[in-house]
Order: sequence, then structure tokens, then C-alpha cells
Amino acid sequence: MGKIRIDQNKVNPQTAEQSIKLCPFNAIYYEQGKLGINAACRMCKICVRKGPAGVFAYEEEKIIAIDKSKWVGIAVFIEHSSDGIHPVSFELIGKAKELATVINHPVYAVLFTDKVSKFTDEILSYGVDKIYSYEHPAFNHFNVEIYTNAMEHFINKVKPSVILYGGTSIGRSFAPRVAARFKTGLTADCTILGMKPNTDLIQNRPAFGGNIMAGIICPNHRPQMATVRYKIFKKPEKVIPCGEVVALNTDDLAFSTNVRLTAINPKPKEIDISEAEAIVALGRPFKTPADFAMAQELADLLDAQIAGTRPLVEAGLLDPRKQIGLSGRTVAPKLLITLGVSGAVQFTAGMTGSELVFSVCSDPNASIFNVAHYGLVGNLFEIVPKLIDEIKTRKGME
Repeated sequence: MGKIRIDQNKVNPQTAEQSIKLCPFNAIYYEQGKLGINAACRMCKICVRKGPAGVFAYEEEKIIAIDKSKWVGIAVFIEHSSDGIHPVSFELIGKAKELATVINHPVYAVLFTDKVSKFTDEILSYGVDKIYSYEHPAFNHFNVEIYTNAMEHFINKVKPSVILYGGTSIGRSFAPRVAARFKTGLTADCTILGMKPNTDLIQNRPAFGGNIMAGIICPNHRPQMATVRYKIFKKPEKVIPCGEVVALNTDDLAFSTNVRLTAINPKPKEIDISEAEAIVALGRPFKTPADFAMAQELADLLDAQIAGTRPLVEAGLLDPRKQIGLSGRTVAPKLLITLGVSGAVQFTAGMTGSELVFSVCSDPNASIFNVAHYGLVGNLFEIVPKLIDEIKTRKGME
């Protein structure tokens, strides 16, 4: 990476006006006799090539190599609430163990809680080498500032090479603060993680609206950090515990905060499609109450939940909590039936963990057939009623 330097000695109203007109991103501004560049800059360098002579210059930043051998271990942040540990934490432990085999590093769990003994046995049963725990009454409820302070203390103390967070509201809220404090990278919503022998974490995530998969590495900064959504990776099998619990001193932590907890409102209990074992996903052809009634009848016969694509949500026909995809929920049911879903990458990125995918679509070239295990090409409003009748017959309902 580099930066664009401005020689203010060569700036005057004329060169400033010329520079502002030149920038296609409106990133150049002129205030109080000085020329500046704001965050809209895309480093196209047109100002360097075609701007007023001597005003703009591009400078490569000096890369300071780090000693990667001083950063050891793959750490997983353990997210928990009154309902227990979030399952995404165990999924990340499983992935961390896979990554650790490549570089022969230990796997750590990082736990902030008001009572360590509530969680340690369950965490150790998934095969972590160490649990680094912080126990203090202030950890009874999530506080973004206190959690950030604690993670900063952990990193300075242990120096892990990688830290993985769940792509939840908690993980997404404080992981960026940690990354900012250490001036390191953070890749959000990774769908694939790999490891190089030199300990560089390969972080893959959809980019440009899901049209490409971007491979991201952080070769000159540590720790490397990523968030991963629930249900992206498989939950590992439990093992005979052999790890240890390392209690870290909280005396050095800063518990002062500008965030105040005013009330706790229990969230209404609902069935999350991420937890569903069977799902019937609907696409654009569903428009009328009769269409949805047909899909609901199929779902009821299979003890499945109704879900769908973004266009249905945007049209107000489906609850946003029922959306599958990059801007919705990630699912991994045992059975996923898609009806009228074309299979855009934004959708398929949210269902790759499904064990069996059965798709009905009128377009024989639809992308959904590239990921489906079984597919039917045809009019779904003719196929689904026949499918419903067949299920009823097999269940002895007719």
C-alpha cells in the first residue's frame, strides 16, 4: 500500500480548482488554503499523473516485517449468554483445530464471564488445548468497551497468531474495535478459511455483492482476525478433555465504560431458520396467498419451515428473518427444497452446508442445479401439488 502526498507549497486557488475537477470520486477538497484528500479516494492516481505539476506524488509505504514466530496459537472467542454458549463458538473450535494441524499450533478458547466454572467443562470437551479465562462481575452482560479492553489484554499477554469470532451481533460489534487498536486486519463473514505453512490465514468471503470470492491474507500484521457466521462450519465431535484452564488476572483490566445497561428485554422465543432441519425456500414465482398456502402445505407435511430469497422480502411478502443468503441467514438443514429459486450466488452462499438439496425451477440452465443434489425442470405450480399428493399417499393421509 501507499499514500498520496500533497506539496502544499505548490497549492494555490487555481491548482486547487484544477485538482478538484480532475478527481472522478470527488475525493479532493480545498479548505483554508490547503488541499486535502478524503476517504472517497480510490487510489486511481489520476491526480498524480494528470494533476498540476509537483502538487501530487505517490509514495509507497515502508512495510515493516514482523517476526511471525512470536505469534503462536489459534484463539476462538467464546460467546455466551444466559442460554449458554453460542453454537458458533464450537463450530469455530472445530475449524481452528483443522487450521492448527497445518502449522502445529495450539488451539485456545478465550472466555470472559462472571463465573468460569459454568462453561469450562463443555469447552474442554471439544478439544481445546487451553482456556484463557477472565472472571469478573462486569462480564455478567456484554459491554463492548470492557470486552475490547479484555481482548486487548489477552492479545498482549498471549500473542495468538489468529483470533476467530462468531459473525453475531456481539462478535461484529467489538472485533472491529480490537482490530483498530492493533492496526491489524479483520475479515467479516468468511465462508472459507485456510492456512499457509508460514501461519498466514487465508480468509475467503464473497465480495462485490457476492459475484466473486475474495481471498484475503494479512502477511505483515498480527493477530489475524476473522468473523464467521453460524452454520458455515460443522460442529466437531466431542473428545476426551485434556486441556487446561488458565485464569488471567483482571486487576490490570480497565472496567470504566461510557456504556450503561438500562434494561434487559427478553427476546420472544421463535424458531430460527438457521436451526431448522428441513426448509422449503421460495423464489420470485410466489406472489399470491394461494401460492404461499401451497408452499406451506408442503412444508407442514415435511415438518419444515418456510424461507425464501431477497426479492420476496423486498416485496413485503416474507419476513426478513426468513431470508436465506448473504444479507439474510445462513442455513444448513438436513433437507432443503427450493421452489422457483434461480440460485444466485448471494442465495447459495447461505445454504452450502445443506445435506440434501432438492430444487424445482422452470429454467434448465438455472445456477441452482449446480448445487442441488436432485432437480426437476418445469412449472412448480404443476409439480408441487403432485408432490404434495404423493407425500400424502405415502403417509396414508388419502
